[in-house]
Amino acid sequence: MADRLSIEVEELPMHSQPFPVATRKGNTIFSSAISGFSAESKSVPDDAAEQIRNAFANVKTIVEAAGGTVEDICKVQCFLADREMRPLVNEEWVRLFPDETSRPVRHTVGGPLPNNYVIQLEFVAVTD
Repeated sequence: MADRLSIEVEELPMHSQPFPVATRKGNTIFSSAISGFSAESKSVPDDAAEQIRNAFANVKTIVEAAGGTVEDICKVQCFLADREMRPLVNEEWVRLFPDETSRPVRHTVGGPLPNNYVIQLEFVAVTD
């Protein structure tokens, strides 16, 4: 039996490709790309700030579904359609990781994203 576990979250859509929203191997959790999809409306809103809020909420939902917490997140990769949205990202970043002495590292890259996405996030978490 493999010790890798695929993670799916019922309220978030499965990818159109054949891979899960996250994978857990031992005590490490790796996410795939996480968009600003709204679990409530079942759509991606047009509003950039709302998409960014949703993306960070989805990170929390996914890491918890995989058996971790946001405190276990060590690295976040942030893909933005427009790097000028960094202040909106920073606002949600501080909300999700309020302790400035214990935040994950982050790398932000700008460039085109699929659909009408303004953000996609990926994370790596290590649980105890």
